[in-house]
Amino acid sequence: MNKTHYPVIILGAGVTGLTLAHHLKKRGKEFLVLEKMDRHGGVVHTKQQNDFVYESGPNSGIVSHPEVVSLFDELGDAIKVEKGNDLVKVRYVLKDGEWNALPGSLKSAINTPLFTLKDKLRVLGEPFRKKGNDPDESLADLVKRRLGASFLDYAIDPFILGIYAGDPAMLIPRHALPKLYNLEQNYGSFIKGAIKKRKEPKSALEERTDRAVFSFEGGLSRLTDALLESAGRNNFIFNANDISVKPSDDGKYLIDFSLNGETQSITADKVVSTFGSVGLKRTFPFIDKNDMSDLSNLKYARVVEIALGFDQWDGRPLDAFGGLIPHKEKRDVLGVLFMSSLFKDRAPKDGALLSIFMGGIRNESLCDLNDEDLMQILEKEIKDLMKIKEFNPSMVDIMRYSSAIPQYAINSNERYAAIERVHNQYKGLHIAGNICDGIGMADRIKQATLIAQSICE
Repeated sequence: MNKTHYPVIILGAGVTGLTLAHHLKKRGKEFLVLEKMDRHGGVVHTKQQNDFVYESGPNSGIVSHPEVVSLFDELGDAIKVEKGNDLVKVRYVLKDGEWNALPGSLKSAINTPLFTLKDKLRVLGEPFRKKGNDPDESLADLVKRRLGASFLDYAIDPFILGIYAGDPAMLIPRHALPKLYNLEQNYGSFIKGAIKKRKEPKSALEERTDRAVFSFEGGLSRLTDALLESAGRNNFIFNANDISVKPSDDGKYLIDFSLNGETQSITADKVVSTFGSVGLKRTFPFIDKNDMSDLSNLKYARVVEIALGFDQWDGRPLDAFGGLIPHKEKRDVLGVLFMSSLFKDRAPKDGALLSIFMGGIRNESLCDLNDEDLMQILEKEIKDLMKIKEFNPSMVDIMRYSSAIPQYAINSNERYAAIERVHNQYKGLHIAGNICDGIGMADRIKQATLIAQSICE
């Protein structure tokens, strides 16, 4: 390593760090990225076994911010965006052991067995209900108040399991689902808000922000690979361990880290942390202990993800995005995604690729089981859920995540306040990553884009 000072040091080469690096390089800003792992991408990692292409971590993203559209445009031919086919519009929810499609029209909403007649009628009054005035109201209470208990149990709960592997009674919409929260706060109603927002004028980029489910030909790693190349591989150091940051008397930051068993020291004008709350205390020992306590208060769901590949599929039709299983059904599976039906070339022609999720906030004990016990449970569940006679997958990969998905609960207020205090006290230090501003790939891209704009201004 030749240089000892950089205008910007980025900690972490996940989607946030890579996107930030891409934008800084594009604007001619010098930087260095330190990554403790031996590869880039963070939780995004496409894997391949024989003819099966699957993800370790997120399985797809959503085009939910204009910054995502802009990034894809900037990367150009380096990526081939693949949007999910029409099957992504179909989402199954399990009730009483049977799959039922979430309603996509007024007729299907009337006929669905997922919701009670009382709650179906109750929805008609949703636009006229008074908006809530508790900014810390739980998602469960919000949904029950506006839509009813059956909508909570068989629409929102499985939705939250699919995104957060979490508990609606624990999550605070203002932080966890700000768009939903703002529909009520800004328009007085979910329904009125959705209608009015559709009619509002949009920029060209906003028109292309269509909330489509996306991946890339070859998997999500095509995005992180393209970002690495765009930012320049020579601007990254991998296997950088024991990273420690402290402010110096001249207003800069001193960064120490271990590389190949040797301690390295560099300085920077600005430091951006893009990893989660785990490890913040070790990396930033100078931050006030009370602020650090609030920064580190984030609970993460533990999750087991299992990729199952079948050379020949003889189960139920894979005619949807997948199926989600409400907590009320008391099953040992959170959901099943039908990945080979959504994106091309993920399984052999007559085969199938499934991604199954287990564990989560309300069933973490499953994460402690060994592989053999997990497979016994999985065989029983999948044979029943997917109507297969013999459980003989051609490919199995069990992936465990001890800090999988952050839960934006009531203590998010303290965490956001602590982030603001730290930013005000230590100019040039940015605490980013999934501890704030959302957990999805699109949220990471937006956050990194805004930080790059701030740095370059």
